[in-house]
Amino acid sequence: MTVKPDEILRDNFAPWVLDLGLVPEEVGDGTAVLRLPWNDRLAREGGALSGQALMAAADTAVVLAVAGAKGGFVPMTTVQLNTSFQRPVVGKDVLVHVELSKLGRSLAFAEIDMTVDSATVAHASAVYAIIG
Repeated sequence: MTVKPDEILRDNFAPWVLDLGLVPEEVGDGTAVLRLPWNDRLAREGGALSGQALMAAADTAVVLAVAGAKGGFVPMTTVQLNTSFQRPVVGKDVLVHVELSKLGRSLAFAEIDMTVDSATVAHASAVYAIIG
């Protein structure tokens, strides 16, 4: 089965997640890169990108990385998502890079780096329960 990230996003995510405008740049075997385009609507007071938008992008990107490893979408749910914010993002797109560190039958573990111009702006680690 060929993974079609745009279809996975469209068919499996809430409208507000789709409103983030995420653009799949690459989906591989346990990896994914998504672009979170800058949008003033995602900024908080002071003009920096909100942490909620970054976390939602990271969460979504892991689903695509698991789909890449499994050969297609499988139902899953977030068990844990731990994010460290390292610098503010203002007026620039963010690349969300995911690599699965372990994929078992019922759990997936991922590391997520979020970068702007090759500099890390946030890092997350995540655990997902695979339920399908």
